[in-house]
Amino acid sequence: MSKVQVITDSTADIPKHLIEELGIAVVPLKVHLSGESYLDGVTITPSQFYARLKESDEMPTTSQPSPIDFVEAYREAAKDGNMDILSIHLSSAFSGTYQSALLARSMVEDEFKVTVIDSKKASYAIGMIVVEVARAAKEGKSLDECVALANRLIEEEQVFFLVDTLEYLQKGGRIGKASAVVGSLLNIKPILSISPEGEVFPVDKVRGKGKAMNRIFDMLKENMPEGAKDVAVLYTDNREEADKWADRLKETFQVDHVEYTEIGPVIGAHVGPGTIAVVCTPKTS
Repeated sequence: MSKVQVITDSTADIPKHLIEELGIAVVPLKVHLSGESYLDGVTITPSQFYARLKESDEMPTTSQPSPIDFVEAYREAAKDGNMDILSIHLSSAFSGTYQSALLARSMVEDEFKVTVIDSKKASYAIGMIVVEVARAAKEGKSLDECVALANRLIEEEQVFFLVDTLEYLQKGGRIGKASAVVGSLLNIKPILSISPEGEVFPVDKVRGKGKAMNRIFDMLKENMPEGAKDVAVLYTDNREEADKWADRLKETFQVDHVEYTEIGPVIGAHVGPGTIAVVCTPKTS
């Protein structure tokens, strides 16, 4: 039976210890700030990015990997011989990264097989799926089993997030239906999620961050089945707030562990500092 090599991109915001433990290959995107270009998570860390962002008068921009970047990653994975390659990426509604991966697949199709999946997610909402699929691959699951698991998690996963300002989403053109939400009026906090089509949209809006957090946990309880959960808290430059969310998750749900992850520079360029998010799926094992 072929082994499965899981490949993703840097917007999955997977903690390094999990990348190393599970042998996940990561293709970086780029972030551009104050006339400099950086490889996401390679030549700039999240904390460095948010520090520089606060000092900059310019809005950051981002760019996707080229098809050649993916071809190189696929060929590196294929060097191990009997290998099925499963490539899981940032929502195609947010970026051309998925299209670059598809083009790369067509460039190597005479050499070996690559399966490419549009996660229709962003940040660790992709990462949690990639991690669980990589665990399954490490346990010897087949490509078909790994693809089925990825598709199930894409469907079952719940993600909600709060931003301090909608400015970054609006100027980056990634806001989708949320453009109608005026978050700055009367301390109204839009609760955002990602639609089945992979676009940001407003789920609800409440006054104040505390009430927004309470509403998010109410929606998680409404939307998630009973039983154990895999959960993660995503944060930018606000680890103390992430700790509060993690404590609340432990109080509210049957969880063994809360994974923390920093929202990386590329996703951070589009949501801005002060963003906090929670990702939750039914426990897979």
